Amino acid sequence: MSFTFRPVHPVADAPVLHSWVSQEYARFWGMVSATEQDVVEEYTKIAESGHHQALLGLDDGVPAFLMERYRPESSPLADVYEVQSGDVGMHLLVSPPSGDPKSGFTTAVMQSVMAELFADPATRRVVVEPDARNHKIHVLNQKVGFRPHGVVTLPAVDPAEDHKEALLSFCTREDFLATLTPILAAPAAATRGDSL
Repeated sequence: MSFTFRPVHPVADAPVLHSWVSQEYARFWGMVSATEQDVVEEYTKIAESGHHQALLGLDDGVPAFLMERYRPESSPLADVYEVQSGDVGMHLLVSPPSGDPKSGFTTAVMQSVMAELFADPATRRVVVEPDARNHKIHVLNQKVGFRPHGVVTLPAVDPAEDHKEALLSFCTREDFLATLTPILAAPAAATRGDSL
């Protein structure tokens, strides 16, 4: 596995993104009934926002996951917690497996996403707000160092719901690094100027 990131191209990437977000496994993304044009419009809006960025994660050049980073102070999160300097929000959607699932793949993706976010020295803490019912992502978040803060009420992402109950969680650089083996932690610590 060799992961790289590039900005989402809303029109060109819409077919692959639509094939992911419209599947039942992605129901917490809130786009199961979306059309391909809806995907184009959503990711054009994100690209033009100035405070939200969508990145396509590639595994050896093949689209494998979608990562969004955003400024919490410019999002509905600003109404439910006190945003700190250095906070960065994150969303993650891993593509469905094209064959037999690879053991450890999703954890490796999440570690790569966290390393990418913490590669920016200004990032002090990553903030996530997954649906409180999405137990699979809570387990993954804890694996990479997230600590639950509590359930908060946010605007709905699913058009069939009137709000979202989200598990607000935080991960500091130190908490993330503590989850890695020394070999994996070395590049992340180097971006901070630390030694192991």
